[in-house]
Amino acid sequence: MPDFVTDADGRVPIAVFISGRGSNFAALAEAADDAAFPARIVLCLSDKPDAKGLDIARQRGIAVATPTRADYESRDAFDAAMEAEVVAAGAQLICLAGFMRILGRAFVERWEGRMLNIHPSLLPAYRGLDTHARALADGAREHGVTVHLVTPGLDEGPILAQARVPVLADDTAETLAARVLAEEHTLYPDALAAYVRGAEPRPQG
Repeated sequence: MPDFVTDADGRVPIAVFISGRGSNFAALAEAADDAAFPARIVLCLSDKPDAKGLDIARQRGIAVATPTRADYESRDAFDAAMEAEVVAAGAQLICLAGFMRILGRAFVERWEGRMLNIHPSLLPAYRGLDTHARALADGAREHGVTVHLVTPGLDEGPILAQARVPVLADDTAETLAARVLAEEHTLYPDALAAYVRGAEPRPQG
């Protein structure tokens, strides 16, 4: 468990990385409106300058950064640019919230223990993409969402929290995704708060 440096209010400054609509970012920001919440969002970073979630950040007065991969000669250079934004903002922890780029090993290792991700499955099941369709194709009776620490292996980091939903007989990938997303918006803030306060992760099975 890292020793986080807190701000003057005793809260841990965090950066949230997004690539799209930012619904989980919005859930984290809403939770952080409560002065008792142990983290404060100091940066919203997106690899897509037109990501709708950036509008949520701007409306809330949260700093934004929009480095794009095409502007850098290598992934390492791009990762370095993102990290520079995080450090300049004073963030102690990174939350990935629908960030659709795979980060380089060196970046991940530097932030290991200080970077969280939310993944729409009950890990270790269905790592990677298209989790809802894959669960339906397998005839899964249960599905859900996981908050975990980020490690170099894709979706392999220690688990912080999970929420489960039943798979219904008439589910489509879209209806299942919507039900899982509703759980995400509660789980991510709760898992972040618990981790900052000292909750221990558990290994993936």
